[in-house]
Amino acid sequence: MTPNPFPIPRPEYPRPDRDRSARWRNLNGVWDFAAEGYDGTITVPFAWESEASGVHRTWMERGVYRRTVTAPSDWDGSRVVLSFGAVHHHAVVSVDGVVVGEHTGGYESFEIDVTGALAPGVEAVLEVAVTAPADKRAIPHGKQRSIPRDDYDGVSFTPTSGIWQTVWLEARGRTYARSVVLRGDSLTGIDVTVALAGDAPAGHAVTATVAGRTVSLTADGSGTAKGRIELDDPRLWTPADPHLYEVEIRTGDDRVIAATGLRRFEARGEELYLNGDRVYLRGVLDQGYWPDTGLTAPDADSLLRELELARGLGYNLVRKHLKFEEPLWLHEADRTGMLVWAEPACPSRFSPEAAAAFEAQLPAMVERDGNHPSIVIWGLYNEEWGLDWDIPGSPARAEAAVRAYERLRELDDTRPIVENSGWSHVRTDLVDWHYYEPDLGEWKDAVARLASGEQDAFAVRLGPDFTVDKSFYGSPDVPRRGLPIVNSEYGEGFTSLERAWHLRWETQELRRHDRFAGYVYTEFADVEHEAAGLLDIDRRAKDWGGCVPADVNAETVLVLDMVPAAAGADITPPDSPFRLDVHVSHHGGTEVSGTVHAAWTAPGTPTATVAAPVASSEPVKAEPFQLSPAATLAVPAVDGPARLLIWLADNENRTIARAFLDAAEIEPPNRRGARPGEFEGAPIPGIA
Repeated sequence: MTPNPFPIPRPEYPRPDRDRSARWRNLNGVWDFAAEGYDGTITVPFAWESEASGVHRTWMERGVYRRTVTAPSDWDGSRVVLSFGAVHHHAVVSVDGVVVGEHTGGYESFEIDVTGALAPGVEAVLEVAVTAPADKRAIPHGKQRSIPRDDYDGVSFTPTSGIWQTVWLEARGRTYARSVVLRGDSLTGIDVTVALAGDAPAGHAVTATVAGRTVSLTADGSGTAKGRIELDDPRLWTPADPHLYEVEIRTGDDRVIAATGLRRFEARGEELYLNGDRVYLRGVLDQGYWPDTGLTAPDADSLLRELELARGLGYNLVRKHLKFEEPLWLHEADRTGMLVWAEPACPSRFSPEAAAAFEAQLPAMVERDGNHPSIVIWGLYNEEWGLDWDIPGSPARAEAAVRAYERLRELDDTRPIVENSGWSHVRTDLVDWHYYEPDLGEWKDAVARLASGEQDAFAVRLGPDFTVDKSFYGSPDVPRRGLPIVNSEYGEGFTSLERAWHLRWETQELRRHDRFAGYVYTEFADVEHEAAGLLDIDRRAKDWGGCVPADVNAETVLVLDMVPAAAGADITPPDSPFRLDVHVSHHGGTEVSGTVHAAWTAPGTPTATVAAPVASSEPVKAEPFQLSPAATLAVPAVDGPARLLIWLADNENRTIARAFLDAAEIEPPNRRGARPGEFEGAPIPGIA
């Protein structure tokens, strides 16, 4: 084929966390492509289902990519490595018609040493033959649709097949670091493990240098070198100070710079700690799908902006759902201090082969991503996907979840692991649960019962007319007390206004109960038909009806003792004064104190508006991770629709938390069954 005259898509170096960008060549761009019913070109690295690829065809099960490639002539004497960010699902790679390697696993990165097949300065034909089964039920595929249709189709999206992350060449030393594993959980130094490949790995000398300190290591007979670098004045990685250490690894003429941070994330009883300080997870679920490009971000700026947007919504954690996200994104999370819950894609049906395929991803996941300090939780299965929604009824399925947990624990013992996110835990370091409930009165009551331990099961709608009770616990081996509890999926509403309303009130009930260690809202952005995002599919803010997600998800929030009636009409306009009890939930390092104020304003008034209070409480103090006693407001009546702004001001009159109530007439019947405008202990006069 002729050289590509167009700009290279995704031109940036894809591995800033393991940097060899001094000698690399990007192979993205236009390739020849042949498939059944198609013979033309395709733009790499976009899946053949995507519009950006130029092919835009779904349910093709095989495609062959071809292009000419020339390694730079000044790489002569080096080893040449061909790297793939991800190819779904099985790839056979050839150079000049000779197979040089193959790989199975649609989300893993992989590389092939092509030194003997690709001579620097000599043009060669590179071919990648990809098989992507339409029937994905027994292979890890996350939320990609499958044929035949299965029970997960309603929450699945257009598949992402073929090459869907960057392809590139690197020049390396004759003996080189194939992998670099760094761990900083000791908080005083960095443990280093380097696996060598190339001419002479066994017994090879390795040096590791960081912050002016160098250690010399020697590889053992398998080509693996291990050591530890103790640091003077170690600087810990935290969201507030996300300090990264760059470790230079040299093996003779090979050099790579890998990054990590010093941090320890752990469960102590029912609480979570980062570097010894208690932490509360305020998370959002992100599926990492894009219009026109599927699982591949259209460009680096868009990908990295995701983290800025999530932070702007008040979140300190992103649960990257059923997908290994690009190292570029993970490095940005490291660099900017965002916590990450990382998890692989699941199959959708159980079989021994499906369970084995699921587990086969785990070494590649940990090797590629384990250095990132931002990753604080590993997830595994999600809601028994790939386990046929039936851990409690099947010892074989329960054993598959246990086996996956144990395998991941062997690979990495520095992070909590969740083996089956959302339901029926059998071996886990966190008890997490997924609960969707449209009735805010029932939500409030159920969350209270789950927090107290009175209840450990909750209703899950698996279909329009199919609801089952799912429990926190799927095995007596999981303790009923002593593990952190995190709601890792919640959210309701059909319109953006309703979803923002549910966000406000559901989140405050999670914050009411100090036993919980955090939450993850569903979700960050819309995906195709799934319009549950705080942002639309193009990452634009929706109409939140006055809700400010950053206020809802702040370190300090207000918790109101009431059940609202409807989106846009929390209460009817009160025709006489009423009492409103307000608590403070604070998750900072030190206590906060101040006074709660309220002011009636016109409907739709922005919540940050400065207004003269019509009611103020006595001083209130909130200790960290303890819901404060009630601060009572005596709120006067109001004539007609209005918005009641509520805020906590400290002793210097700085606002440190905000909430609001919308007062408007409520049209019966209340179709969700919520108890309209109900206050605890003191209903508003005139409201039944």
